[in-house]
Amino acid sequence: MKILAIADEESSYLWENFDKSKLEGADLIISCGDLDPRYLSFLATFSGIPVLYVRGNHDSKYDKIPPDGCICIDDTVYVHEGVRILGRDQYTEKEMQRRIRRLRRKLFWKKGFDILVTHAPAYQINDARDLPHQGFMAFVELLEKYRPRLFLHGHVHLSYSRSQRRYDKYQDTHIINAYEKCIVDYEAPEGVLQAGKK
Repeated sequence: MKILAIADEESSYLWENFDKSKLEGADLIISCGDLDPRYLSFLATFSGIPVLYVRGNHDSKYDKIPPDGCICIDDTVYVHEGVRILGRDQYTEKEMQRRIRRLRRKLFWKKGFDILVTHAPAYQINDARDLPHQGFMAFVELLEKYRPRLFLHGHVHLSYSRSQRRYDKYQDTHIINAYEKCIVDYEAPEGVLQAGKK
């Protein structure tokens, strides 16, 4: 399964210069937050590919302009072609811990999850040291307990500094910063990931 992961900045390659052939082979689009809801609606409408999303810290506008044709996966385990996808949106550390505790029953019945989708990164994994961009310890605990194959996040823009990384790995989990766009091949033996180079 090929996933187009997106976050934080709308890609002119996909929006202003859209051509359906650019998404050929993609099975799923996952937004990790802080994107214009009209951009998500556009991708859902013109690509014909399911678009899943979580909210970022700048997505309060979704209350007035929801992303039409898209599926919000906040606080749920969404299953796509047998792949279990857990979505988490943006909160404080304490709120995040509480909300994850409330998900225990769902995680038990689904027997865990395969992909974690959040806006913010995990603590000290692809995050930044300034307070607004520090990751969540709650996500580290989820990774350690459930060992998902992928963790997709946004929030920390790759344009912030040269030290920001698109890819990382923590135990068994491939971690991808979805800033702007990148393609993730879920079935690849070593989690082959391709940045949006076009």
